[in-house]
Amino acid sequence: MKIAFFSFTDCGALLKSRLCLYFSGKGHEIFAKEPASSLKEQAAAAFREADALVFIGAAGIAVRTIAPFVCSKLSDPSLVVIDELGKWVIPLLGGHIGGGNEFALELAGFLHSEAVITTATDIHGVFAVDLWASRQDLAIDSMEKAKRVSAALLKGSEIRLWSDYPIAGTPPYGIVYDCGREAADTFGILVSMKRSETGADLLRLIPRRLYVGIGCRKGTPAEAIAELFDYALESLCLDGRCVAGAASIDIKRAERGLLEFCESRALPCSFFDKATLEGVEGHFSASDFVRKAAGVDNVCERAAVAASESGKLLLRKTARGGVTIAAALKQTELSF
Repeated sequence: MKIAFFSFTDCGALLKSRLCLYFSGKGHEIFAKEPASSLKEQAAAAFREADALVFIGAAGIAVRTIAPFVCSKLSDPSLVVIDELGKWVIPLLGGHIGGGNEFALELAGFLHSEAVITTATDIHGVFAVDLWASRQDLAIDSMEKAKRVSAALLKGSEIRLWSDYPIAGTPPYGIVYDCGREAADTFGILVSMKRSETGADLLRLIPRRLYVGIGCRKGTPAEAIAELFDYALESLCLDGRCVAGAASIDIKRAERGLLEFCESRALPCSFFDKATLEGVEGHFSASDFVRKAAGVDNVCERAAVAASESGKLLLRKTARGGVTIAAALKQTELSF
C-alpha cells in the first residue's frame, strides 16, 4: 500500500515521523511529495497515486484540501484524519472499498488511541456488501443497489445471494446463500462473471479473476488489440470487469499499442521472459512462426496461464489482425 502523510505543526510532524517509520518497516511505500509544491498540488498527486491519505491535524483542513478531487467511492483512495496528539483516528473517505475503516483501526492500534468509525453497517454489526466485495476482489455493478442492500439489512430484512462459484464459510446474519442456483428476477445479490442477463433489480458482483494473454506484431495499434479483446469477452459471454490483468512476453514490454490498450482499460500488464513462459505446464497451441520470432512456441496462452498462476484456460489462442489473445481463469476461493 502506498500512503501519503500530511502534517502542519511541529507536534504533527513528530507523529508523522513515527507513522512513516512504522509503516515503511511493515513494507508499505511512503508517498514522496514534491517539497516545492503547494498543499493542493501535493494532495492532488497523492489522490492520483496513493492508496491512502493521512492528514494529521484539523479535519477541516483535510476536507477543504481534498474536496476538489473526490470522484467516486469505487476509485477514490481512503482518507484518514488524526489529531496531532494522536488521540482520535477518523476515516472520512473510502471506509469500505478504500479500506479506510480497517486502516484507521490499524493506525489506532499502533497509537493506542480511539478509531472513530461512523459507517452504519459497522456500528450496527451488519454485513457490508461493499466491504465484502472489496475483500473478495469483486467489482460492484451498481453502488445504488449496494446502498439498497445495506439499507434493507439495517432494517432487519433478509437478502438472498446467488453465486456461480462456491463461497466458503458461514453466511453472515441476514444473508440467504444459494450456490449454483439460477438467480431469480428479484431483489438480491448475484456473484457472476457473466454478462448481465438477469433481472434489473439484482446487485451484480463481478469476480476479477480472468487474465488475458496478448501477443502482437510490432507496431500493432491499440485499436486492433481492443477489437479482438472485446470479441474474446463477447465470445465467452463475460463482463469486461472480470478481467484482472493482461500479460505478454518481455520483448513486448515497450510495445506502444499494447501499453496504450492496457492504459485505456486500466489493466495492469505483466511481462514474462522466455524461460518463464516455456516453464508453464499445459497443452498449448504451438507455432513455429512464433517460436522463431519470440523464442517460445506460444505467447498468449502461456502468458495467460502464467499471469493467472496456473489457472484454467477458458479461451485458447484467437487471432485477428496481427493480434493473438487467450484467457485463463485464476482458481481462487470466495469466502464469507
